[in-house]
Amino acid sequence: MHRVALWFTNVKGSRFTAVSNLFGTIERSRYIFRDTLPKVKKMVALKADPTAVLRQPLSYAAMPFAALSALPMRGSRHASMAHETTISQLPPIQCWQDDGGAFITLPLVYSEDITSPGIMKANLGMYRIQLSGNDYVPDREIGLHYQLHRGIGVHQSKANALGQPLRVSIFVRGPPPHILAALMPLPEGLSEMMFAGALAGRRFRYGYHDGYAISSDADFVITGDIYPNETKPEGPFGDHLGYYSLAHPFPVMRVRQVFHRRDAVWSFTVVGRPPQEDTAFGALIHEITDRAIPAEIPGLHAVHAVDAAGVHPLLLAIGSERYTPYSSERRPQELLTIANHILGTGQMSLAKYLFIIARQDDESLDIHHIAAYLSHLLRRIDWRRDLHFQTETTIDTLDYSGTDLNVGSKVIWAAAGDPIRQLSREVPTDLSLPDGFSQAHIASEGIVCLQAPPYTDRHAAEAQITQLLQYIEPQQHRLNELPLIVICDDSAFTAQNLRNFLWVTFTRSNPSHDISGIGSFTHYKHWGCTGSLLIDARIKPHHAPPLIDHPEIERHIDRLWQKGGSLHGIG
Repeated sequence: MHRVALWFTNVKGSRFTAVSNLFGTIERSRYIFRDTLPKVKKMVALKADPTAVLRQPLSYAAMPFAALSALPMRGSRHASMAHETTISQLPPIQCWQDDGGAFITLPLVYSEDITSPGIMKANLGMYRIQLSGNDYVPDREIGLHYQLHRGIGVHQSKANALGQPLRVSIFVRGPPPHILAALMPLPEGLSEMMFAGALAGRRFRYGYHDGYAISSDADFVITGDIYPNETKPEGPFGDHLGYYSLAHPFPVMRVRQVFHRRDAVWSFTVVGRPPQEDTAFGALIHEITDRAIPAEIPGLHAVHAVDAAGVHPLLLAIGSERYTPYSSERRPQELLTIANHILGTGQMSLAKYLFIIARQDDESLDIHHIAAYLSHLLRRIDWRRDLHFQTETTIDTLDYSGTDLNVGSKVIWAAAGDPIRQLSREVPTDLSLPDGFSQAHIASEGIVCLQAPPYTDRHAAEAQITQLLQYIEPQQHRLNELPLIVICDDSAFTAQNLRNFLWVTFTRSNPSHDISGIGSFTHYKHWGCTGSLLIDARIKPHHAPPLIDHPEIERHIDRLWQKGGSLHGIG
């Protein structure tokens, strides 16, 4: 993957230039914020744990002055309003061939609480914007896509209840801290605009025009209104899980005006299966919040949203297991309390699989060493006891593995105590499989992938899995060191590397429907199994199609980096 930032000076269909991949590496992202990052980390940590100032008063002595200098500054002159244009003159960026039209992929969407207006209670979020296509009236309507938990959704609900339109402003480009602020999962009560000011080392400058908020430092500003219960189909769009999110009704914004500064440059990012530019965003966000989130959840030491699995489908966590047991057997207890707290907190509530282990079992374990983490978990987890499901619940809007839009299930895998098994890196040579199942490959220690027949419908799939489990149950003694079995469409691809395994397994499975196991049982509504656990990670008919790279486009781009190409020798 090329990691250089690219400036496009001749954009087809627009007179504006465009820039992409500004945050292409974590090193470059750190460099952009090198002067303010330490101060901002302290500010976020202090917001999550105010008692820290009592324990280390000298360390936080400058924080009140930093907070004051980060307060947004209202003015009346805005370089961002130097000129006016229309939606159809903006760069029509379409990243994937089956996208439903042109999209803004780095928009900063500003809205205020209609019942309590003002910038300090406003929301600045990054929600994709569809500029063209579908049923949108050119230059007059654009689509706005946001997920269930987002702040703008609360604002829209209040406006709907009052029967009034929600005023919205969309900012494009401007200082890099503004982009990061819109992405940050900030502690409750910490304004994105204040965070942006602290990260920039300069206050967020803004004003109002005809009642709409204006960012003085943005390159482009789009103003408009979202009317109650007014929707139109938005999408498809090639998203960060590595699949197309399909067309669904989402709020439509009636465009009022489009402004831009002189010599404005349009910014955009390309999203798709990780790693992409947003991988660097995620790494930087983790650096900033790694102290804040554990401080917010008692007993939590670390949590990691796995980029390779599409971020929200899989969370890894390390917690304390301090509850005094009433027997000599150590088992997850406090871990379950922590896990439920995680699933009720901000964007982490979108997690579909949450793995959590006890810090006391190995204090040297690094949550970012995913293979070692999985091995630690699989050595200790007891499939009879340590799986905890939530069914018929909300999941990520972009995740199509569930039963409907936003509807699916979650599962907690919790492990504490001494190892109960060894793990193998080899497939037993005498393992026998039923017809239709083949090509067993080791993905990681203790994990075997099997190639399965294509998934056609639920009835046929259940019959296939029942046949497989009944066939291999008498061979469980050969699988004792392979506690996790994943069936998939291409086992060689899935097991080729850890990234492939994480992507296939956790983006293509719905825990309540796709987890089964050898010797399964239900005891007082608790599900478990006595032998190896099985995850069905095949593509299902209701899944969104995966993003497919276009060979001709790839060859064209590769030629630009070759000798004689315009990008040769760069990066």
